[in-house]
Amino acid sequence: MLILCALLCLELYRSNRCLAVERETVYSDKITEPVRIVHLSDLHNARFGENNRDLLAEVSGQQPDLIFFSGDLVTGHIKNTDVAMDLVEALSQIAPVYVSLGNHEQQHQGNFGSDLTGMLEHRGARVMEFTYEDITLKGQNLRIGGISGYCVPEIYLWTGEAKVPECEFLKEFQNTDRFTMLMAHIPVSWIRNDAISYWDTDAVFSGHAHGGQFRIPLLGGAFAPDMGLFPGRLEGQFPSKDGSKTLILSRGLGNSLPIPRLNNPPQILVVELLPG
Repeated sequence: MLILCALLCLELYRSNRCLAVERETVYSDKITEPVRIVHLSDLHNARFGENNRDLLAEVSGQQPDLIFFSGDLVTGHIKNTDVAMDLVEALSQIAPVYVSLGNHEQQHQGNFGSDLTGMLEHRGARVMEFTYEDITLKGQNLRIGGISGYCVPEIYLWTGEAKVPECEFLKEFQNTDRFTMLMAHIPVSWIRNDAISYWDTDAVFSGHAHGGQFRIPLLGGAFAPDMGLFPGRLEGQFPSKDGSKTLILSRGLGNSLPIPRLNNPPQILVVELLPG
C-alpha cells in the first residue's frame, strides 16, 4: 500500500507539474517552407517554476515562429490576472503571440468587468475574437483568426445550434487562398458536428477539454466539458473526411477546478507546418 501511495503521489506530481513537449505535423500544398507553431491552452493561472520560467524555457527551446494561446489563460472566478499577463508579456519576447478567448475569459469579464483584450494587447499579444489577420511569414501567406463560439455548421441554423454571427465570421474567414489557422477554444462541434469537414479552414487549434482530466489506460480521458464521460478524441490531431483540414486539440496546462490531473501531464504542443 505504501508503494502504491508513493507511485500515485509521483504520478500526481508528474501530471500537474512536469511539462510534456509533444509534436504534431501538418502537411499542405499551400506551404512551401516550414513554419513552427507552439500551441498552448488552458493555463488557468498555473505556474511552472518561479514566474513560469520552466514553461518559458521549454517554449523558447522550441524556437517557434509563432505562439498560439487558444483560450482560458485565466480562471473566471479568480480576479487576479497577473500570472497570465506576465506570461504573455514574456512569451511575446520569444515570438509573435496570438490569443483567442475562451469561456473563462468571457466569465471573467462578466464577473469583474475586466478588459482582458486590452490587457493582453498591452502585454504584447494579438487578440483574435471574431477577427483575423493576414500575415506573410518566411514567405508563407497565412491567415490567423480566433473565435470563442462553438462554430456549429450553418446547416444547423434551423435547429438553433448554429449562430448567425459565428457563421458569418467563418464564411468571411475561409474566403481566401492563404493557409488558414483558426484558434477556437471549444472543440466539441469540430468533432461531433463534423465542423472540421464543413468549414474550409486548414487548421483549427482548440483546448477546453483538458485531455479528459483523468486519463485511464485503455479508456482514455474520463470527462470533458460539453462532451460528457469518456467521450474519446480529447487530444491530438483529427483530420477532416477528405484529409485536407485538421483539428489540433491540446490537453492544456492547468486546471479550472480543484481536481488534479492524472496520467495527463501539462502539454506544450509543437505544430510543424510542412510542404506536402
